[in-house]
Amino acid sequence: MRKIVSLLLAVFLSAGLAAGCSNSGTEDEQKTLNILTWDGYIPEDVLNAFQESSGISVNIANFNDNEEMLSKLEATNGGQYDVVIGSDYIIDIAAKRGLLSELDKSKIPNYDNLDPVYLSQYYDPNNVYTVPYGPGTPLIVYDPAKVTIDIKGYNDLWDPALANSIVMMDDARNVIGITLKSMGYSMNETDEAILKEAKEKLFQLKPNIHHLDYNNPYDSLISGEVSVAYMFTSQVNTALNERPELQVVYPEEGMGFGIDCWFIPLNAPHKDAAHEFLNYILDAETGAKISESILYMCPNQASYDYLSDDFKNNKALYIPSDILGETEFIKDVGEAATLYDSIWTEFKQQ
Repeated sequence: MRKIVSLLLAVFLSAGLAAGCSNSGTEDEQKTLNILTWDGYIPEDVLNAFQESSGISVNIANFNDNEEMLSKLEATNGGQYDVVIGSDYIIDIAAKRGLLSELDKSKIPNYDNLDPVYLSQYYDPNNVYTVPYGPGTPLIVYDPAKVTIDIKGYNDLWDPALANSIVMMDDARNVIGITLKSMGYSMNETDEAILKEAKEKLFQLKPNIHHLDYNNPYDSLISGEVSVAYMFTSQVNTALNERPELQVVYPEEGMGFGIDCWFIPLNAPHKDAAHEFLNYILDAETGAKISESILYMCPNQASYDYLSDDFKNNKALYIPSDILGETEFIKDVGEAATLYDSIWTEFKQQ
């Protein structure tokens, strides 16, 4: 799913990289952990505390989107990174391609802290590969002082009253997905005729789109440049923190849902360090710090007592169970992915 992300070069959080990349099998190398993640997705204070308590030097490499992460993973056959974050659908693909290592849960006693709601999902039904980290659902947010219509769902985004006033995530699967939802179809439709129909409707949305922004769509909503946004959970919360008067919409057609998870690549060079890191972030108090920082739902049920009241009362983070139960994961659509990409490219070039 998605995230507040930006493409950066590898960032070194400690000076231990040289030791970790030479003299294979030495004690110094075993005290190294190479993480592949979105930028800013692990709180710096959590990383610093982990390094101090474990003596493990952490090296961070970033990617811009899930597809880039998978490409990096495949280029090294899963052998350059020790622990990697990814969204559910891309993890499903990576698992099918044999790029994941089974977790040794005897080394992750805090795994039991996880809320079962976020376990046994389609991409890891037996919970052998993944550790849930950032669950969330993209939502519509709008400025009630500027919007003159009652927004109840995706279909309302096509209303002419919203001309040139919407910012949307630059994400093919999510935006085409809500177009399909607005037509009564699944977000994971693969039928070519239905996708052609969705393409026609998507193109009709173009006059209402002010701009697309994957990384920071909340900026233009906060500033008042736009009055409506469709954004990932953490981005919704960033906007609400700055402007609490903004309204959150649970689309009546149903919502998408996603879970970003950690996994250990098949040929990770420092698997013991990876397990130690995963156990550390699953600590109850640490889990609360992480969720409060990244602004996604908290998958750690042991963290509840450490969460602030503001977090617990947040409409984007605590969605009523009857509504949340009707959400839909974005999944691998196989060969139809090429058609999604083609539609999106043409839409952006209009």
